Amino acid sequence: MGREPVGDALSSDPGEHFEVVLANPPFGKKSSTVIVGEDGRVSSEKDTIERDDFWATTSNKQLNFVQHIKTILDIHGRAAVVLPDNVLFEGGAGETIRKKLMHECDLHTLLRLPTGLFYAQGVKANVLFFDKKPASEKPWTQKLWIYDLRTNKHFTLKTNPLRREDLDEFVQLFMSGKRHKRTETWSPANPDGRWRAYAYSDLIARDKTSLDIFWLKDQSLADGDNLPPPQVIAQEIVEDLQAALEQFKLIAEDMGKPAP
Repeated sequence: MGREPVGDALSSDPGEHFEVVLANPPFGKKSSTVIVGEDGRVSSEKDTIERDDFWATTSNKQLNFVQHIKTILDIHGRAAVVLPDNVLFEGGAGETIRKKLMHECDLHTLLRLPTGLFYAQGVKANVLFFDKKPASEKPWTQKLWIYDLRTNKHFTLKTNPLRREDLDEFVQLFMSGKRHKRTETWSPANPDGRWRAYAYSDLIARDKTSLDIFWLKDQSLADGDNLPPPQVIAQEIVEDLQAALEQFKLIAEDMGKPAP
């Protein structure tokens, strides 16, 4: 039995292509290399990945994994990738990558996951589903279907874990192999529907081509009687503060100042 090669998956195009890629890339801070000088001082340098097959140059690991997965997919290959919220709204290289992804691939589905279930507390995750397509002057993405499994949902790892049945509606609505038959559960008459489609023209017109989209009303804000238990509220506050702190750390790094 041969050994699998060990190394940095983002360093280069491996030359292999796949029909299906299911990925859960590592979350966390932007890539950096720790350097210890002769005088013992420690510094760090951001690892900015530069590849000819990438749409944009960035030190954001998650954005680089999106580009890497695009490269290793066969034409008409399918991908499902777990990614944090910042991939949906980060400007600069993030905006470029989202535009290119929608043009060169069919970015057809976004599943917004509940908080507190993936990785460190405060990290909010999603699953992006896209198919790689041949070169075309017109964008391949026509509609992005979004399922909101986050708003007004309160799961915990121990007392109220996410279960398979919590995904039943999404799986049913996904219509694998029959996406042309999809129908929204959201409508003006049913504003609580969790399944909604957005046209490419609407997405590309959004500020920074942000895909960070919500439409459901937070019931806890609209009606005090619907507030979750105090311990759930406290946990959500902690997660939001931790997520905000991580974003500020990334901003500090981009400004060239090491975060504390």
